[in-house]
Amino acid sequence: MAFAGYDVEDDSLHEECGVFGIWDVPDAAVVTALGLHALQHRGQEATGIVSFENGRFHSHRALGLVGDAFGDPRVMAGLPGRNAIGHNRYATTGETILRNVQPLYADFEFGGFAVAHNGNLTNAQILHRQLVRRGCLFQSTTDSEVFVHLIAISLYTTVEDRLIDALKQVVGAYSLVALSNEALIGVRDPLGVRPLILGRIAGHATGGWVLASETCALDIVGAEFVRDVEPGEIVVIDDKGVRSIRPFKPLAERFCVFEYIYFARPDSEMAGQSVYAARQKIGAELARESSVEADVIVPVPDSGVPAAMGYSTESGIPFELGIIRNHYVGRTFIEPTDHIRNLGVKLKHSANRPVLDGKRVILVDDSIVRGTTSKKIVEMVRNAGAKEVHMRISSPPTTHSCFYGIDTPEQDKLLAHSHSVEEMAALIGVDSLAFISIDGLYRALGKSGRDAAKPQYCDACFTGDYPISLPDLEASSERQLSLLAAAQ
Repeated sequence: MAFAGYDVEDDSLHEECGVFGIWDVPDAAVVTALGLHALQHRGQEATGIVSFENGRFHSHRALGLVGDAFGDPRVMAGLPGRNAIGHNRYATTGETILRNVQPLYADFEFGGFAVAHNGNLTNAQILHRQLVRRGCLFQSTTDSEVFVHLIAISLYTTVEDRLIDALKQVVGAYSLVALSNEALIGVRDPLGVRPLILGRIAGHATGGWVLASETCALDIVGAEFVRDVEPGEIVVIDDKGVRSIRPFKPLAERFCVFEYIYFARPDSEMAGQSVYAARQKIGAELARESSVEADVIVPVPDSGVPAAMGYSTESGIPFELGIIRNHYVGRTFIEPTDHIRNLGVKLKHSANRPVLDGKRVILVDDSIVRGTTSKKIVEMVRNAGAKEVHMRISSPPTTHSCFYGIDTPEQDKLLAHSHSVEEMAALIGVDSLAFISIDGLYRALGKSGRDAAKPQYCDACFTGDYPISLPDLEASSERQLSLLAAAQ
């Protein structure tokens, strides 16, 4: 599987995708587009919708943002029906080309089937090779297509049984929504690493059911939160209502802790917790752990804002918007020469000089990945006249790559993997640098601390404790060792 290129101007982590599905609602594709708009933060590279009406599936997929893809009334008119699913993509496997845009669709002997997937399969390459040997022809380079082929070759009869058969062969972290002729289906991986929730629009006798990655997508379409889809659960929605299938042995949940730190929209609720409140509590815990004398707390917008507010409240140091973000800049539109790379941060952030000049500043951000953006931000704040610059990070050091659906650089490109906190501080040019501890993060989320024997979250990017096996990585390492042995 090919990996997407990493934006040289973007030094933050990215979640892979957002998914949305709706059952038995007029103009389902329009509602789905609204839901995808609310989930735009989860993926900005591509988007797609598949709808169903009178025995026929209709599809539109495009590169770019939801508003660009579905802003034309003629496009929406080509997506009739009361049932639909949609997808926003940020690529972690597969190139950003139209054939990789989801939902993926296929015609089977039992009828049409569309699927939209969030997460990563850690045995996708192994399964891909096995399926190609069996004669399967792949149309994309995304791991999501593995689901389609496993369903196609299954010897079971019903859609549900074929899907269960496929799910029992894949390894990884995922949530997915699927649409058949007869049902809307939602699935969450056995450890519940990736999120998926169930909601309902009131006033529908049999329909109005919604599946989405986050609760913020319910608000925009006027739906009420019903519950989280549970880890390892398959939710089947049809004209008879909602059914639950649990094909997996129950396991202790390992929800992705980075949803609270960065990925989820702050007005969402995740696993019963307000994301906004959680980020404020993380900031408060960070202040308790790493206080320093200063004149002003400044968030690195936008993800650093709630944590900075919590830090300010706990420390008593005033909160100010010392950095202003330009919300109308996506990926850099100028040829990325070395000179432009150095100017790139100014396209997205500007210093608010009156707030910073002559002040001792605490910058609060959610993470440091490679450190390139942090260094530029610090330089900008110093150039605006800051007397001291201290940086506080609302996550522990990111020392390990993620294989479960987050776009991270390779491990040796992560600054915290090869540098101490003191070395990182010197490289990015701050007077002091501190991260929240892993126990402090857990305390902020209402736990007593991290129990190494029974951690409640997936925190592999901080600890290297991978809760789901990595067959593709292990197979690749074994092949490399074999080649080295043969060469010697």
